[in-house]
Amino acid sequence: MKKNRHTKLVISSLFTLVLVTLLCLSGFAQQKFTLSGYVKDSLSGESLIGASVSVMGKGKGINSNTYGFYSITLPQDVYEISISYAGYETIRFSITLDRDIQLNRVLAPKMTTSEEVVVYAKRKDGNVRNSQMGRIDLSINQVKSLPVLFGEVDILKTLQLLPGVRNAGEGNAGFYVRGGGPDQNQIMLDDAVVYNTGHLFGFFSIFNSDAIKNVSLIKGGMPAQYGGRLSSVLDIAMKDGNQKKLEVEGGIGLIASRVSIQGPIKKDKASFIISARRTYIDVLVKPFVPKSSSFYGSGYYFYDLNTKLNYKFSEKDRLYLSGYFGRDVFDFKNNQRSFSANIPWGNATATVRWNHVFHPKLFSNTTLVFNNYNFAFNGIQNNLAFNVSSGIKDLTAKFDMDYYPIPQHKLRWGAQYTYHTFKPNLVTGRTDSVDFIPNNAQKKYAREIGLYLQDDWELSDRLQVNAGLRFSGFTQVGDYTEYLRDNNGNKLDSIHFGKGEKVQQYGGLEPRLTLRYSLNDNTSLKASVTRNYQYIHLVSNAGSTLPTDLWVPSTLRVKPQLSWQYAAGFFKNFKNNQYETSVELYYKQMQNQIEYKEGYTPSLKDPEEEFVFGDGWSYGSEFFVRKNTGRLTGWVGYTLSWTYRKFPSLNNGETFKARYDRRHDISVVTTYELSKKWKLSGVFVYGTGMATTLPERFYLVEGVLTQEYSRINQYRLPAYHRLDLSAIYTPVPKKQKRLKSSWVFSIYNVYSRLNPYFIYYDQEGSAYNGTLKVTAKQVSLFPIIPSVTWNFKF
Repeated sequence: MKKNRHTKLVISSLFTLVLVTLLCLSGFAQQKFTLSGYVKDSLSGESLIGASVSVMGKGKGINSNTYGFYSITLPQDVYEISISYAGYETIRFSITLDRDIQLNRVLAPKMTTSEEVVVYAKRKDGNVRNSQMGRIDLSINQVKSLPVLFGEVDILKTLQLLPGVRNAGEGNAGFYVRGGGPDQNQIMLDDAVVYNTGHLFGFFSIFNSDAIKNVSLIKGGMPAQYGGRLSSVLDIAMKDGNQKKLEVEGGIGLIASRVSIQGPIKKDKASFIISARRTYIDVLVKPFVPKSSSFYGSGYYFYDLNTKLNYKFSEKDRLYLSGYFGRDVFDFKNNQRSFSANIPWGNATATVRWNHVFHPKLFSNTTLVFNNYNFAFNGIQNNLAFNVSSGIKDLTAKFDMDYYPIPQHKLRWGAQYTYHTFKPNLVTGRTDSVDFIPNNAQKKYAREIGLYLQDDWELSDRLQVNAGLRFSGFTQVGDYTEYLRDNNGNKLDSIHFGKGEKVQQYGGLEPRLTLRYSLNDNTSLKASVTRNYQYIHLVSNAGSTLPTDLWVPSTLRVKPQLSWQYAAGFFKNFKNNQYETSVELYYKQMQNQIEYKEGYTPSLKDPEEEFVFGDGWSYGSEFFVRKNTGRLTGWVGYTLSWTYRKFPSLNNGETFKARYDRRHDISVVTTYELSKKWKLSGVFVYGTGMATTLPERFYLVEGVLTQEYSRINQYRLPAYHRLDLSAIYTPVPKKQKRLKSSWVFSIYNVYSRLNPYFIYYDQEGSAYNGTLKVTAKQVSLFPIIPSVTWNFKF
């Protein structure tokens, strides 16, 4: 009862604060008028996220939101307005503000020349002027120009080149941020949470770059609108679809091809985009596998489908429908052993969003989301058929409001509700006519809520504050049975919770605060502190995200993860924002971290019975230098960091380095516009080797070789480094030619560095005659790999 009263009190206080603030600010702004509207691309009609709307000579301005909407309130007067967006022509116009005015404006893309190349689509001085820390906005055009593995453009691999972000292993699309685990990154596609981001066992991400409009990574100072993860937010927005004309683009690569079709349903009112991708590894390999082979008929492929529709009912109402469906399918056959397996896994998401403008100062977004991740293993051995399945399914409703009382002040508040269904490893089987249904771990159900209030306030020309408060709650509910066991794991008794009945409840406040102090127009200091709860957890027995990993909720045994992160930074731009630099320091404390018990082996038990719990912490510094314009663009990033864990039940209770602890991490990314036809790119990365546990001694016990392992992660693999190069050839099209195309030539791992993937120990000889020899051997995945891709658009 106390928790319920506390929850009601927090909710009541938040909404009372919102109403009081609105009333006060409305009275304050009664004698003023509001200019509002949308900023869009003149060629496609796509909304421009983060376009800068400035009042010339007044030092006032606002950025458009996620849907391109802006609102600025000023005293009655005549104003000179400037609207700009990197990569687009700036427009300026005069306006007499004597009433509320709704004004939609379009910006024309700059003509690309060899003299001027814009790297990032964002406000030029945004890194200095914004209060947000640790935020990176990626340009899809820049992502597409970098060298890639097997010719497949990958957003997540580009993120790994940024300071504070490290990869999960050779060629893997998974990533870790500031010492956090892979489950501590909230990855969203059009507001739908994506639980597994990898194709081909994690070597490619599920995100088709042709369907993506904007990518934003927040690794520090997380705004209050986001919750549920400790380390970062990756917010990915799909394209809305060209509202002006029909457009087809795609590409043909070494292992996969893709095609996107977009265009107007009703010009300037409704549009669509459909984007598909499929690999043909199975088709390429099949001719080389003889029918006599025991593995004939085995194969692997993956595919994606992105879709989106949007419709403008009026200047105040817009509706967006978007979805993603992707699958990996692995078929295995061994004719000599009469064994076959079918292993499909993948994500499905659907998002419905309704934008409504209640008032020129008040913008709302209502969202309904469905997402489902499933993994299945279907096997047949002679007369025995069996199935293993796991996954997670969510139903989410969200409501967000943006309020713009004055140019220096922006309020945002909202609420979110999610109903989770967790499916652990469920096993069934059949032999002849007998069904085999063991007493498996059961499904788990939970409700998660979030309420937040956020205030971005520029107190003066020098000081800006972004303060937020979030309340989150999580309740495990029935249908659920809790088993009481003895020390040997035998069931003694049980407690049953009916459908919807509360099993366990958690919750708390998550304050967020970021400060920006400007020393001058191109130099600022920033600091932030954030508190985050995480109620769902990824259970993995490997170093990277695999489809067999399990998502589990907080329960009677499993407490939510909790973190405090502190960060401070120095930001400075040079030569009219052509160069930007930053140094950021961070420290993060993490409680209730989860690992498997020592000696864990997979079983049919409820996975949470095999967990142990402890604490973690990480700290480090990040250095970043980026050149934004000119023929030569790119960046250099360097991270110096430490990441530790301490579990009473692991490593004799002593502190140990996390698997993804990496002392030094360096990335150099360059793009050079050689001419109108040729663009060259290069990437060099270096990182300290991954921490690992290795055997230190070997014993013969009754003729069997037995290993004695070191302390957890006491050793390191050799350092990782690699150089990639690419060249993009774009023929200058004839004036009447509708088809535009380009060729992308890339070389992954130019000097064929054999980077370690893992180390194993091989045995040679015999212990009985004294010739036994144990040798450590390194497994590497990718030597030098050239690739070529043909891209087209018409």
